[in-house]
Amino acid sequence: MADPRRKAGAGADQPGEALAEYKTILRRVLDSRPSGTRQRLAEALGKNRSFISQISNPAYSTPIPAQHIEHIVKLCHFSPSEKLAFMEAYGRAHPRRARRAAETHELRRLVLEVPDLGDAGLNDAYDHLVSEFADKTARLLASAASD
Repeated sequence: MADPRRKAGAGADQPGEALAEYKTILRRVLDSRPSGTRQRLAEALGKNRSFISQISNPAYSTPIPAQHIEHIVKLCHFSPSEKLAFMEAYGRAHPRRARRAAETHELRRLVLEVPDLGDAGLNDAYDHLVSEFADKTARLLASAASD
């Protein structure tokens, strides 16, 4: 396992070192963003906050799933140089996944007005359900279009 204290970009040749490198970049980006960014990211990905901790900790070998890459880059507001360094390290760590991530379509924002269900937990569950439906529908349409 690569030393998580190692500076990102410092000769990451092995997949494990590249994994630690992109996680270090993600952690640095998250640390520089406002409080609550990790929670918002977890909600947007439909995951627990502990998942965000795992994918941003160089000590863990948990890879970031390719389908989440574009969401993470967009939601965390990576600068162009941060995105480039992150994507290069991700590509070294996971060559096949990087191709899948590169094949994903750019995201666009669609704002919907939905009813307030009167309970924060129900509202969160409803928001997640709508987001997941949109994501799965888009993937289905994209795969049908590529056939």
